[in-house]
Amino acid sequence: MPLDLEEQEQLDQLKAFWQKYRNLITGLVTAALFAYAAYSAYQWWQTSQAAAASQLYETMVAAINKGDKDQTLRAADDLQKQFSGTPYAAMSSLVAAKIASDAGDSAKAIDYLRWAAKNSSDSGYLAIGKLRLAAQLIEQGAEKDLSEADVILKEKPISGFEALWLERRGDWYLAQKNTADARKSYEAAWKQLNDVKEFPEEARRLLKVKLDAVGGVSQ
Repeated sequence: MPLDLEEQEQLDQLKAFWQKYRNLITGLVTAALFAYAAYSAYQWWQTSQAAAASQLYETMVAAINKGDKDQTLRAADDLQKQFSGTPYAAMSSLVAAKIASDAGDSAKAIDYLRWAAKNSSDSGYLAIGKLRLAAQLIEQGAEKDLSEADVILKEKPISGFEALWLERRGDWYLAQKNTADARKSYEAAWKQLNDVKEFPEEARRLLKVKLDAVGGVSQ
């Protein structure tokens, strides 16, 4: 059936529009397809990474249960190298640091803690890494160690860990026999803990012991 003049004019306008903008339209559609493909690939990659990291972490847990220190630390190293973007890497580094420290290898423990304090993708593990690293450095007690701990503690506390940041600052002062400032930091930490009722009772008791050791809460 032949087109009337109005229909023919509309068809001609459509053809002219397509001729003028077809490259742009094709480009936009192609870009959208590539973006979707990239997003789908990333989602798959994240899922596969998490699954593989989980399996390796289970291997590490099995090694811990067997008391195999070397295999435990190897698994932690592999998680750092292969799955650094997953929470398992930071979690394993914190565990490995404790195992190395218990074995008397403080240098290796500090290496694991430095990694977790720098690379953790989870804010909770990041905070724990920083706080444990500061504690380990304070325990070392050398001037360079205390200086490194000072840098960490001058950072803005990660949300939810303000009280522990203050407590660790108190430890830092106490290591330098500055009892007055240690007491101030412990008191500030104690007030923070009282405002956070869900905080673990063990942490509250430990802070109370430290506070009592430097004179208790000011009246």
